Amino acid sequence: MTAGPSQQPAERAHVVILMACHNGAEHLAAQLDSFLAQDHPDWSLIVSDDGSSDGTLHILQAFARAHPDRKVTLLPGPCTGAGANFMSLFCRAPGLAPPGSFLALSDQDDVWLPHRLSRGIGALMPLAGRPGAWCSRTLITAPDLTRPRPSLPRPRPLGFRNALVQNVMAGNTILLNPAAAGLACHLATQTAEVVVHDWWLYLILTGTGATVIHDDQPSLYYRQHDRNEIGANDSQMARLVRLKMLLAGRFRGWNRINLAALAPARPHLTAENAALLDLFGRLTTGGLSSRLAALWQARLYRQTRASTVVMWLAVVFRLF
Repeated sequence: MTAGPSQQPAERAHVVILMACHNGAEHLAAQLDSFLAQDHPDWSLIVSDDGSSDGTLHILQAFARAHPDRKVTLLPGPCTGAGANFMSLFCRAPGLAPPGSFLALSDQDDVWLPHRLSRGIGALMPLAGRPGAWCSRTLITAPDLTRPRPSLPRPRPLGFRNALVQNVMAGNTILLNPAAAGLACHLATQTAEVVVHDWWLYLILTGTGATVIHDDQPSLYYRQHDRNEIGANDSQMARLVRLKMLLAGRFRGWNRINLAALAPARPHLTAENAALLDLFGRLTTGGLSSRLAALWQARLYRQTRASTVVMWLAVVFRLF
């Protein structure tokens, strides 16, 4: 996917929405309607469906017929989970998206606020031809979109030192400018496995020196229900579950996957971040003093002090 013109006016920027679907009929129509309500009207839609057995495909086909002015492309998914489905979209987007397009990621059950695209485009336009990504907080809601509450803020800067140990880019809010989209699509074709697609994006973008902007203003309603692939992590219980996963050694497996996924990106990493990646690799090898020295030198951090302390404990007890 080529970057194309680097300084087109914001109102003329074309956005390709990448949506991964699987049995999303219950809430899909509301999400599609929110696309139509965007105050930035220049968008098209590529959907990869993971073998839905409900009315998902019927809803998508009806939407495409009802809006012939929109380019809607329906693709079969790999049927191996949402992360793999999004990665397949990155691999196939270059042959379907117009050159110079922005890429916006979409879940099937959210509802976008009208400024979701325009606010992100406006934030990224000053970067011109340099890679950049935008993401935001969300409004977490009940299944019927009631009782909205803002997702957690990001009190510490977004960067590679954070990305190596924590994913804080909400995938359903991500917008990539053409340069970042080209990088992601290129590296996706060389990546065999990811933990989740948005964490992979956070790693490769910050690692290669791209600008990542986190907007404190929510851009969508994030509907919570019993079929969420991951779900929100703003409650005390959700945070405890994630900390238990860290202490149980789950992150050790995730770290191995992330290190392998970063291998194709290594030629694109900044010199500082390539050295940082080498330090990160030492956290799971050697004696205690060596691991602690590497962690101290790397200056890795999570978004809260409490979870950063837990990260240190995980390294001490070889759970990382």
